[in-house]
Amino acid sequence: MTSTRLEATRGGRRAVAVVAALLVGVLVLLTGASSPATAGTLSDKRRAAERAKANAAREADALESALEGIEASLAQAVIDLQAIQVKLPIAQAKLAEAQAAVVKAQREAAIIAARLQDAKDQEVAITSKIATDADREKEIRTAIGQMARAAYKGGTAVTIMDVVLGAGTTQDFVDQYGLVETAMRTQTRALSELREIESTNRNSQARLEAVRERVTELKAEADQKVVEADKARKAAAAAKAEIEHLIAQQKAKQATIAAQKSAVEQQQRMLEAQQRAMAAEIARIIAKQKAAAEAAGINTKPTGPVGRSLFGNPTSTSPIHVTSEYGMRYHPILHYTRLHAGIDLRAYCGTKIRAGRAGTVVWAKARYGFGNQVMLDHGYVNGHSLMSSYNHLTRWVVRPGQKVSQGQLIAYAGNTGTSGACHLHFEVYVDGATVNPRPLLPL
Repeated sequence: MTSTRLEATRGGRRAVAVVAALLVGVLVLLTGASSPATAGTLSDKRRAAERAKANAAREADALESALEGIEASLAQAVIDLQAIQVKLPIAQAKLAEAQAAVVKAQREAAIIAARLQDAKDQEVAITSKIATDADREKEIRTAIGQMARAAYKGGTAVTIMDVVLGAGTTQDFVDQYGLVETAMRTQTRALSELREIESTNRNSQARLEAVRERVTELKAEADQKVVEADKARKAAAAAKAEIEHLIAQQKAKQATIAAQKSAVEQQQRMLEAQQRAMAAEIARIIAKQKAAAEAAGINTKPTGPVGRSLFGNPTSTSPIHVTSEYGMRYHPILHYTRLHAGIDLRAYCGTKIRAGRAGTVVWAKARYGFGNQVMLDHGYVNGHSLMSSYNHLTRWVVRPGQKVSQGQLIAYAGNTGTSGACHLHFEVYVDGATVNPRPLLPL
């Protein structure tokens, strides 16, 4: 190979290496290729998103309870929105990981491409050198052959003794001796060069085979990187499509919720009016009971606290499980706090609801917001009027005025009224006012 050709080959390799390096640099700058620190950040984001998902699963019951007082379709929109908001960070983490995988595959593909080009350049250079050396070997063999033929035609090879005996003068000897010595040196050099070329060619051939094997390996690696990059791009495209779908769903749910905010406000006013009406109804019942007790000479003055653990488990879920506590609750649509006047207990749709304490059925009817409701009067405990209500029932199996014992079937759990999901909303009234049922239940 000529020096110009070798230099061009080396220049080509340098150019490929520079282009590969620039490509990697551009990919890093444009896409933020995942360095070890970035990879750690992506893993942290993914783990955080998964933790949020786990937390959301635990908070689902609380959200469903917080949606009490909201129409089912709208409540479902809020629940769906929460689910979407949980999925979004996970999808975003998946997209970031997929994008990092694309960058990594492209970076590795660029490196392999540079190595492959370098190996191909070596293959060309070695092949060219073998061809050049083969030509030179042919020339030397031809020259040696010519010298051998010339010596053969002369009869015998010229020796130093021939030169001494055949020289007419000293100068003639010197001249002839110089020619013979030059010829012998030339022949020796030719043979030495021939051996060197043969040895070099054997080494070059071995190198060529190794380089060709490496070219084959690198081609396979390059093909694999193409597959990996294509897979990563598809994963990134799928993750991006998922995010776009989730965002579109999110906007739709937010629009649904915003459009019905005024309706929710009206429903809340209606629910509060129903609560006031029920409180007035309970107050009238208590007043009649008190008047009847006093007429019978019964003391209705409180003699102490109403007590604890007065009720058994009213649900079929064992052990009893609270999904939302009594107390102030943040409204997820109207964005203000309000009293959650009962305790929400896990009760699956259609499961049995039992009387938490012996008493008399005051009413079994449908009420706005509360759905199908059963109200039980448990009489006086330590001078305090005690009542309990069971709400959002699928149906009841008792009638007003009926006496029931503790644990007796009175209804089936449901999702009627303004409820987000099947459960039992259980309320306790002491002297006509709601109290926290937790101390009164077997919790």
